[in-house]
Amino acid sequence: MEFWHGFLLITSVHLLAAASPGPDFVLVSRETLTKGRRTGLICSLGITLGLAVHIIYSVLGLAAVIAHSQPLLTAIKWLGGSYLIYLGWQGIQAKPKPTSDLALDNPQQEAIKQAKQDVLKADSTLATLRRGFFCNVFNPKAPVYFVAIFTLVLSPDIPLWQLSIYGVWMMVLQMAWFSAVVMLLSIPAILRRFGRIEHWINRILGSAMIILGLNLILRSR
Repeated sequence: MEFWHGFLLITSVHLLAAASPGPDFVLVSRETLTKGRRTGLICSLGITLGLAVHIIYSVLGLAAVIAHSQPLLTAIKWLGGSYLIYLGWQGIQAKPKPTSDLALDNPQQEAIKQAKQDVLKADSTLATLRRGFFCNVFNPKAPVYFVAIFTLVLSPDIPLWQLSIYGVWMMVLQMAWFSAVVMLLSIPAILRRFGRIEHWINRILGSAMIILGLNLILRSR
């Protein structure tokens, strides 16, 4: 398969995969709507770094081994499902904002509000990266997806340098997609609209993550 033919196939297939709703999308949406643009972008970077793990073991040929090993897939499903339930449980415990914070709801005081949020709510960069990273790494659908990419869409005799370019490009697409989601959700007008119901956003999206986690675990049986 010619390089650019494969490049176009990778671009179209992976954009569709990245844009499909799933745990990564729910997590990025929650982080952005409740903690702001910076946290959403850092979480997106963590997800992208998690994707690198799947790409590396796929290039090494381990994706097929994982995808065809029921014990390994079951273990990944339990790990992934448990982690999603853990993240969801954190979300549903969210508390309403203090009344003093809710009073700062006009555009002129947005800078003061944002500074206060940065101090009181923003997690450390490492913690946010870790959340995104493990959310992606523990996705049990990833090995099956990359088996399809590297054995069906692409030819098995593609040189390593070409596979490396494809892998890096997938990461670029992943980061670009979630960055676009973050930029959209972090528009000031949207953040102001959701500011008063931030705890409900956390609870609703947290519940969605718990449902996704339970679905993974129950399907592993």
